[in-house]
Amino acid sequence: MGTLGKAREAPRKPSHGCRAGPKARLEAKPPASSPLPSHPSLAQITQFRMMVSLGHLAKGASLDDLIDSCIQSFDADGNLCRSNQLLQVMLTMHRIIISSADLLQKVIALYKDALAKNSPGLCLKICYFVRYWITEFWIMFKMDASLTHTMEEFQELAKARGEDLHCRLIDTTQINARDWSRKLTQRIKSNTSKKRKVSLLFDHLEPEELSEHLTYLEFKSFRRISFSDYQNYLVNSCVKENPTMERSIALCNGISQWVQLMVLSRPTPQLRAEVFIKFIQVAQKLHQLQNFNTLMAVIGGLCHSSISRLKETSSHVPHEINKVLGEMTELLSSCRNYDNYRRAYGECTHFKIPILGVHLKDLISLYEAMPDYLEDGKVNVHKLLALYNHINELVQLQEVAPPLDANKDLVHLLTLSLDLYYTEDEIYELSYAREPRNHRAPSVFKNYDHDQDGYISQEEFEKIAASFPFSFCVMDRDREGLISRDEITAYFMRASSIYSKLGLGFPHNFQETTYLKPTFCDNCAGFLWGVIKQGYRCKGNQYPESR
Repeated sequence: MGTLGKAREAPRKPSHGCRAGPKARLEAKPPASSPLPSHPSLAQITQFRMMVSLGHLAKGASLDDLIDSCIQSFDADGNLCRSNQLLQVMLTMHRIIISSADLLQKVIALYKDALAKNSPGLCLKICYFVRYWITEFWIMFKMDASLTHTMEEFQELAKARGEDLHCRLIDTTQINARDWSRKLTQRIKSNTSKKRKVSLLFDHLEPEELSEHLTYLEFKSFRRISFSDYQNYLVNSCVKENPTMERSIALCNGISQWVQLMVLSRPTPQLRAEVFIKFIQVAQKLHQLQNFNTLMAVIGGLCHSSISRLKETSSHVPHEINKVLGEMTELLSSCRNYDNYRRAYGECTHFKIPILGVHLKDLISLYEAMPDYLEDGKVNVHKLLALYNHINELVQLQEVAPPLDANKDLVHLLTLSLDLYYTEDEIYELSYAREPRNHRAPSVFKNYDHDQDGYISQEEFEKIAASFPFSFCVMDRDREGLISRDEITAYFMRASSIYSKLGLGFPHNFQETTYLKPTFCDNCAGFLWGVIKQGYRCKGNQYPESR
């Protein structure tokens, strides 16, 4: 995807129209007007404090020791007698090293042992620990059928022994009465049989109003992602079977696609340029709102090849608008591991929405870089702490609502506008219908002949030849280390002839693709960065490499 940079502030325009109707108010303090000096992140500060509070356990501990420490966190009356930090880390991050059902089985084994040794105090502490688990992380029991089944075994054991108090402590019947926000999140089903109207709101809203309502939708999607969702992502290394993350990605994809279709829906280059300019203004407002995720989606749509190829349209875009686009792409550039974005994001205070894909990549990198166990077989508590704090920093952002008012009717209409059913091919067909392919466009040779001297190097030629399964002839007849236009023309003419005789076609049909799990390039082995359209994949499955 393109790169992104710091946007200028555009003057605030008066709002027009479509303000009637009930409002969904999200209150928060306005973002800081000036950047803060460089300082450690919240996650780093929190991790240091937690490392200190955990004492010797922070250097590594056996799983049994960690479980015992959690149990001993409670006194005889069920009150916490020490910090709950170990409990939080253990109960949220344990699935990296052991399943929830297996962890509970270990606890049940300790309970049985305490019963056998006639240790009622220890039995109570074990039940207090399980009650804390049920109370604080009840959603795990909603999601994990195996954990629920194991809990039923525990309850049957306590009931068979006549331990009424224990049964009450580990009771889970109230969980079903809890409001489960996931019921609001349904898996997205494609429906290519119909297409939504894509301009329900665009013409009627000013850039500020449009950016505010997009931010409202983004925040609703972001705050549905729970701690368990991030943990599931780590364990499974993808968002499959994770509806809240799938919906977040679908929203970004929908916004990016909607941007493209809104530009392409206009019949003339001048009108398309006006839409392009308006989306740049929307991007500036998104930047001011510190909504980086939607900003990435909007700029991604404007930088998509279906839009960037529109030369007639771009000729009507003023220089200052292109300059802002350049600044935006520089801000969001993946260069140096999103260094510009990370710096800008770190300077933001109060409400902000991160680029989720970047931070999920960080989670995977951290997860893969650190071992689960240390050399002596102890659990790497430092890894659990690091992952916990990284996730917790994202979850805490959900507590700060955006500083804006959102009209519920407009939110509903905007949701309908973003619910599109267009394929990549259909978008490209519309792009070429608006501005047919220019056969005088620069050739493959020009794309590699950067200094326009009429020659390319052997290395550059090999990049071109890599698209063919074998080489047809020896290049560089003069053996000067450079290949001329005539030589490469002769090469392709011969290649075309041989391909025709063999009944072959060009082996690759690359298409921009969004990957829903961490993916690495088959060519350079580099990580495919970003949230949407991170790379290219051959449309024909015979060449499935990512690019």
